[in-house]
Amino acid sequence: MSLRPLATVLAAVLLAGVGLAGPAVADTPVQPVAAGAYGFGPGRLGASVGALLGLAGVGLAWRALARPAGRLGTGTGPLGARLALGAGLIGTALGGLVAATADGGLGTGNGRGGAYVALPAGLAAVALGALALARSRRTG
Repeated sequence: MSLRPLATVLAAVLLAGVGLAGPAVADTPVQPVAAGAYGFGPGRLGASVGALLGLAGVGLAWRALARPAGRLGTGTGPLGARLALGAGLIGTALGGLVAATADGGLGTGNGRGGAYVALPAGLAAVALGALALARSRRTG
């Protein structure tokens, strides 16, 4: 079992996260600006996208494990597992980026709560996707 594709994707996600976090950290305002109660700022958007990708990855991995003969299952190749791994890695990276750069705590409107949802959802998607990928290699 080769881990080269997984390592390549992980390195690309980490480099993209560092590349995006650098300008955000360098351009910090003097006082933190909280989003409004009903506003949808960049922190909330990033956290929401990360959480949705993590949850979608969990669903894809679950389907790949539960229905091995289906289109996304382990019987037809590792498509569902790879999609789950990609969605989980991106969701985890977005959640970590928002959690690291959010000003203030929970309830300030900067997306920290969504980031705390995106992190475990993305990690669960990666774990289930890796299990589905290992199972697809065993059966194929």
